[in-house]
Amino acid sequence: MKRAKSLAIIPARYASTRFPGKPLVEIQGKSLLQHTYENACKCKLLDQIVIATDDERIFYHAESFGSEVIMTSSSCMTGTDRLAEAYHNHPHLASDIIVNIQGDEPCMPISTIESVIAILQNHPEANMATAAALIHTESEALNPNVVKCVFNRFGKALYFSRALIPSNKQNAYDPAVNYYKHLGIYAFRPAFLKAFAELPRTPLQICEDLEQLKVLEHGSPIMVAIAEADSCGVDTPEDIFTIEKLLCK
Repeated sequence: MKRAKSLAIIPARYASTRFPGKPLVEIQGKSLLQHTYENACKCKLLDQIVIATDDERIFYHAESFGSEVIMTSSSCMTGTDRLAEAYHNHPHLASDIIVNIQGDEPCMPISTIESVIAILQNHPEANMATAAALIHTESEALNPNVVKCVFNRFGKALYFSRALIPSNKQNAYDPAVNYYKHLGIYAFRPAFLKAFAELPRTPLQICEDLEQLKVLEHGSPIMVAIAEADSCGVDTPEDIFTIEKLLCK
């Protein structure tokens, strides 16, 4: 089988609600965004990596460390909207698979990036893939900043939530249950990425503030790769300390 050409786009915006200027925060001498970019460069299945932003500060910073960077409009409501605009406005980015690597995920395991690419490479009928990893602590399972994922026996997502899922009659954490954390990575077919961006927002998407729910509400499946290793993103300034420890390893 011919290997699919894969492109990674890293969406990065300055105006984060919980952590303004997050992509440019310095960690061990490099910005969070540069760490994310350099980590993605280790993936041999990616043929091209670009950063997409609507902020000139991020644009010039990305250029300074050698990344190709594309300016997008400030009207993009989600990272995937930014991906779609960047991809479809720049024909030189033409690829078989487009991977959305969140700009605040500097420690995303390379094996996880490869696993979401492999789903679309090996399953021609699949249009979108993401990843999840087993949760090992009660505090993480109950943390609303950690998005949980449940999926069926065929690897298709059933739901994503900030709440504890699956739940029970006591609405309590059960150490005997396998809970899965959704990881901040997606892979798309180009045509599906365009269709996704054009879909109207949906009630569950708005309620949970999770863009992937729009896909499920409109009836399209999302394949879930089970990652062997966890990933840690940056949602708040306090998360920087965790990232520093991981990078030190």
